[in-house]
Amino acid sequence: MSTITLTTWSLEMTAPGDLVPAAVPGPEVRVERAEVPSPEFSRFLYASVGGDIHWTDRLSLTRAQWVEQLGRPGVETWVAYDRGTPAGYVELDPQPDGVVEIMYFGLLPDFRGRRIGGHLLSVGTARAWDLASRWPDREPTRRVWVHTCSQDGPTAMDNYQRRGFKVFRTETEEKQDGPTPGPWPGRRPAVTPPHTASPGPGPRAGPPA
Repeated sequence: MSTITLTTWSLEMTAPGDLVPAAVPGPEVRVERAEVPSPEFSRFLYASVGGDIHWTDRLSLTRAQWVEQLGRPGVETWVAYDRGTPAGYVELDPQPDGVVEIMYFGLLPDFRGRRIGGHLLSVGTARAWDLASRWPDREPTRRVWVHTCSQDGPTAMDNYQRRGFKVFRTETEEKQDGPTPGPWPGRRPAVTPPHTASPGPGPRAGPPA
């Protein structure tokens, strides 16, 4: 397996006034908080958004581990919908000392390039800044940060910088290159029917997991 040089950029915003909101794409797009933590829904979003851009770290988590992650105080998932269909999401991760990380952000493949991403990031960043208003035990946000890498979508860095994020750290590493899991991780491949003396229907391919 070949190796590639992976570059990771960490970006931050240190004041709510630094946010430069993108234009709202239209009335058919709305962004709502998923107030009831749902491991199944969050895993669908994670796998569907990240399947072609090397998101793999959460694919092996058990349902209990998903419940634990989503149930932490201050963790929020904000979902963009296009005429009722999930188009993408932002997951906010609260950290000590008033820091909030945009842990995951992205769009499902069919919704990219339609001006939804800038609006979703704008809303997600704004909600990171006012997170304490929904979690009384949390101190006010003083810093919002995010990281992106050279395997993310080609417009990711530009979107962050247009919204007002500034790079504060750049790291590079060598890693093994490999295929992405695709939008259907865990799907069983079709099975080639074995050769038999008598023709008949072969084994069926398993459904997507």
